[in-house]
Amino acid sequence: MSMNSSPGPEPSEEAFREALRIERLPPREQMRHPSAIRSDQDKLAHVNTYGELPRFYIDRPFECTDCDRRQIWRASAQKRYYEDQKGHIDARAVRCRSCRKR
Repeated sequence: MSMNSSPGPEPSEEAFREALRIERLPPREQMRHPSAIRSDQDKLAHVNTYGELPRFYIDRPFECTDCDRRQIWRASAQKRYYEDQKGHIDARAVRCRSCRKR
């Protein structure tokens, strides 16, 4: 699976299925997957939560709530959102890029 973080076109059916498969793996296996990206706990210090902070990111499949297009929120995009842009740790991708722009 590509590590490309740009939203680009709708992922292939194979890429979407693979992201679903990885998402269903136990966390220990997810963490070892080649597409997993380790989190930087120091950059997550802004998070005020009682729960555990993520130790890694994986590609997350989702369907846009507005247009129903299948998308993958890439691990690299999650890392950028949570760590660099200081996004809320409970936030999840629910809209594709074109629907977010509208």
